[in-house]
Amino acid sequence: MSVSSSKAAAKPAIKPSLEKARAALASSLTNRLPSSSRPLPRAIPARAEPVEGLPEVLHPGAPILSEVFSATGACAVPAGFVLAQLPRGAFSGRPILWIQDRLSLREAGRPYLGGSPEGLRILRVAVSRPVDALWAMEEGLGCDGLAAVVGEVWGDPQAVDFTATKRLAMRAETQGRPAWLIRRAASPDLSAARRRWRLGPLPSLPCEDDLQAPGQPRWAAELFRTRTGQPGRWQLVPEMGGLRAEPLEGGTEEALPRESSGSVVTVPFGEAPPQRAAARAG
Repeated sequence: MSVSSSKAAAKPAIKPSLEKARAALASSLTNRLPSSSRPLPRAIPARAEPVEGLPEVLHPGAPILSEVFSATGACAVPAGFVLAQLPRGAFSGRPILWIQDRLSLREAGRPYLGGSPEGLRILRVAVSRPVDALWAMEEGLGCDGLAAVVGEVWGDPQAVDFTATKRLAMRAETQGRPAWLIRRAASPDLSAARRRWRLGPLPSLPCEDDLQAPGQPRWAAELFRTRTGQPGRWQLVPEMGGLRAEPLEGGTEEALPRESSGSVVTVPFGEAPPQRAAARAG
């Protein structure tokens, strides 16, 4: 009887110590892990004006439909390029609508906001079919609460034809809202987009602190069709929420990697892969 009494008396003494340990562990995890009330440090100051000397076709915020073709299906350059081209209104409260079809989301992943301009907000929409992505883009362009609309479509579906792009172009210009259509693993067929870009990665700049580490990213950009301004090729470097542009060294001799049957093929920038060129010739 005395033994059981001693055990019962010991329990209240042990329980507070366990609760204290749990509270200490929870406090430690809270301090180590980011929470919704403590956002990740990702923001950089948004540039109020374009970089000095930037070509007019690279000024952000043009209320038109622009089309972007990537070097490979999973290439991350188009997303970074579009983020740098967003209008300044996207950084002052109004979000952008970012739509991805099923294959684009699976192959390229969600848009990553690390290092994005301060104040940027994205409303992300995932749909199953390319036709749904086009419909969501058109509806989003009519919403006054959005700063811009971005859509990602994989391949060359029948839904992405001249009529569909004409509807998007007219809605963007009527509503005064930029629209970007990212085409992954696609060919630049007939389109009503006012500007059409080819983008690909270049070797990064050297890191000032470590010569063995990659520095600022570099992109190759070719504007091969435009209704405003002049076509051209540039080497782009993202910096401080904007872009710095220089003439693309080597012109069409600049090479970009393309995936073909599991191997990497070097193709002069601006030219079609051998398989596509052969198919067109046939």
